[in-house]
Amino acid sequence: MEKRIYLLRHCEAEGQSSQSPLTINGKSQSEKLCEFFSKMNIQRIISSPFVRAVQTIERLSKKIELEIEIDKRLSERRLSSEDLPDWLEKLKVTYDDFDLKLPGGESSREAAARIRQTVDDVLLNDNTDTVIIVTHGNILSLLINQFDNHFGFDQWRKMSNPDVYLLTYPNENYHIERMWKEEYNV
Repeated sequence: MEKRIYLLRHCEAEGQSSQSPLTINGKSQSEKLCEFFSKMNIQRIISSPFVRAVQTIERLSKKIELEIEIDKRLSERRLSSEDLPDWLEKLKVTYDDFDLKLPGGESSREAAARIRQTVDDVLLNDNTDTVIIVTHGNILSLLINQFDNHFGFDQWRKMSNPDVYLLTYPNENYHIERMWKEEYNV
């Protein structure tokens, strides 16, 4: 049987800190996600420790009575420890130069390797077939780039909160596709 990993970008949040909760709209989006996933045979849920990621999947976790496993490797990428007024321009450059590392930050290559470890653990070392991984936009886009090298800065900008991609591993070949449609968003 093929492995199915649903890669989930968290719902709309009140901010970017690790403690930022979901907005009222984000909570409504979480309900939609619960409906979306509740008919699937989800066997495992792994989430970033950030509050917005955990809150995104809590409703489903309770409904299907499945514990949320926290994995720090799913935390959002830290671009820099410095305040960057031109952060968007700096971020764009990191999609062209995967080894660029800003002060106190993490390169694209380092962040991609970190999240890829989690995915590889599920794909290669786990006997479950259907898993949800809840994470953040930038690091998720770097992961998707590992399977589709055309996925870069422009595609990151087009991602929604939430967003869902399905990664399958049939016959030792990776396949990734977007599952979330804009009409699902509240």
